[in-house]
Parts: sequence; C-alpha cells; structure tokens
Amino acid sequence: MVKELFQNITSSAVPLRIDNIDTDQIIPARFLKAVSRQDFGRSLFADWRYLPDGNINPKFIINSPIYLGKILIAGRNFGCGSSREHAAWALYDYGFRVIVSSHFADIFKNNALNNGILPIQIPDEIILTLFDIVESKPETKFIIDLEKQIFCKEDESIAVHFQINAFKKECLLNGYDSIDYLINMKSQVEKYEKKRVANLI
Repeated sequence: MVKELFQNITSSAVPLRIDNIDTDQIIPARFLKAVSRQDFGRSLFADWRYLPDGNINPKFIINSPIYLGKILIAGRNFGCGSSREHAAWALYDYGFRVIVSSHFADIFKNNALNNGILPIQIPDEIILTLFDIVESKPETKFIIDLEKQIFCKEDESIAVHFQINAFKKECLLNGYDSIDYLINMKSQVEKYEKKRVANLI
C-alpha cells in the first residue's frame, strides 16, 4: 500500500528526555494481537500515558497540551528491545513523522523507514541542546528537508546534515514500500529481461 509522500516538514517538537526507550515501552505487548495498523496510536506509550485507572497521566510529557508536533526528540538508544514492527505503526498512527535521537536500534530504524517515519540520528550534544530549547520554548519550529538531508531550527541557528540510505530515501519521498518500488520499476525490469533473453538466443 502506498503511504503518504514524505514532504518537507516544518513543525514544533515533543521532547522525550528518556534514554533506552524500548519497543515494549513504545507499544506494550498486550496490544500486539491486532493485525491492522489502525488505532495503534491510542496505545503509544500506554503504560506512561495512562494511569492504572485508565485516566490520562498529566505528568507524562506527551500528554501536555503545550508540546505538539510531528517531531519526537528522544533520548539515546531509541527503539531497543524486541523487533516488533507495531512500534513504528503506533508512532505513525499517533502522528509522528520524524524521530530525532543520537542512536537508534537497527531493527527499529528499518521498521520506521519502512512505515513512513524518518529517524534522524544526530550527536548527543546537539540532542541535549534541542531538549533545552524545546522545554524552554515549546513553540520552537524545526525544518526537515529530506531531499537535502538537513534538519534545522527554523531560524537556522542549528543545522545538521543527516545520513539516510538512498533506497529508503527514495521510498519515503515517493510514498513507496518495497513492493511499490518494484512495481514502479516494472517497465525497466521487463526491458532488462527482454534484453537478457535476446542475448541468450
């Protein structure tokens, strides 16, 4: 299924100053029975967002009305733990399109890219500065230019070039998953196969 195209994003950010957030904290195991990607957002960080009685936990930062946006700034080693793809589903369904951290677990990083989320890895010292900025001025906006691979503060006082696999970048820009990409290449594959068969004759 073709996902939404990843356009340049200008957004405020949600600061989650916690290291080693694992996939069970992102989406607890009891919610993994569903096979549809819909409505996973309501269970994102469920054990932190909700109190034991089911009410909203006002102390958890994502529940604060002053922190909004498509960007999640997280502590180091985000997405460690089990390989569940549901973690990416939950983040996407909640509305996050970019996760910024100084380190990602490899499997989570691939799952995020495969599900329309851009993980941006930047140095620890910049992450700490971003936390300070957003916590003091929640309205601060950031710009993500995927084509140029630039993450910057709207006033450009902070600007960082980030790395991304070229294939994953193309998929995000075009809203492709791996199957969509192959289908899009159908005419080129057919042309190659005709040439290959002709050379065998």
